[in-house]
Amino acid sequence: MNEQTIIGLLVSVIEFGTLLYLAALGEMIAEKSGVLNLGVEGMMAMGGVSAFWVGVETGNPWLALVFAAVVVAIFASIHGVVSVAIGADQVVSGLALTILGLGLAAFLGEDLVFEAPRAAFANFELGPLADIPWLGETIFSMTLVSWLALALGGATWFVLNRTRAGLSLRAVGESAATADAAGTPVVRIRLIAVAIGGALAGMAGAYLTLKLAPGWSELSTAGRGWIAVALVIFGAWRPGRVLVGSVLFGGLLALEPRLQTFRCQPGQEGLCLGFEIDPIIVSMLPYILTIVVLILISIRARHRPSVAPAAIGQVYRREER
Repeated sequence: MNEQTIIGLLVSVIEFGTLLYLAALGEMIAEKSGVLNLGVEGMMAMGGVSAFWVGVETGNPWLALVFAAVVVAIFASIHGVVSVAIGADQVVSGLALTILGLGLAAFLGEDLVFEAPRAAFANFELGPLADIPWLGETIFSMTLVSWLALALGGATWFVLNRTRAGLSLRAVGESAATADAAGTPVVRIRLIAVAIGGALAGMAGAYLTLKLAPGWSELSTAGRGWIAVALVIFGAWRPGRVLVGSVLFGGLLALEPRLQTFRCQPGQEGLCLGFEIDPIIVSMLPYILTIVVLILISIRARHRPSVAPAAIGQVYRREER
């Protein structure tokens, strides 16, 4: 395994981490308001097909990113209206959003399957920093979308912990009735949180089809939206921990297509694997780890107070006075 192979792996870890972090950050915002949205997979698919279509038509990846964010924010609002305003079960509504999103994206993108990408996010080199060995070729040459994801994570932490709007959102997620009694507009805040979560999932889908795997196919999301949902639990609903989890799971996704290239060849020197790994097992690793993490967190929650928003998944109906 040579230096360029390792650098390529690290770059791929950052790219997969960016994808997962954008989607997980959006889900975390929605859940902090008390709304569980299991439609991330479908929202990412809608974002991916929307962005790729705009990219083909305009050649501008940033316009495609904004378009995907807006489209999916509106699409996510379906879940918001159904589960928050109408009061339907959030789990059922979220699953329906995933099914609808995957099906609608496949239908809308039917003519895009064989289209060549005409827009893509390029790496952004930070001047002399990009010449630093290892760091320059990885961290300091990331795409602007990766830097944007980090900025959004920092902004989310600041808003949630240092602003009145963030306090209101957290209050709604902990006790909607108490927040309502204090004059906080519960329904409005939850609808906005769901829309923001959808916008970030749409951006993740755009990054997928315009950078990570340029092109469109109906199976492009490949279950990564479900990993994003699990990352929120893994990260204990904190932006920093969600980022760490995104990098960890991004590493597993990045390893999947590369492990076989790490096998020792005759006469090869350096770090390599002396055995063969079944590709099917490799592809299962991220999802196996997801299940293991959820089991461990569930066991831990039996002995410690839950850090999850207390009102998550609970329908709130304002009582008439």
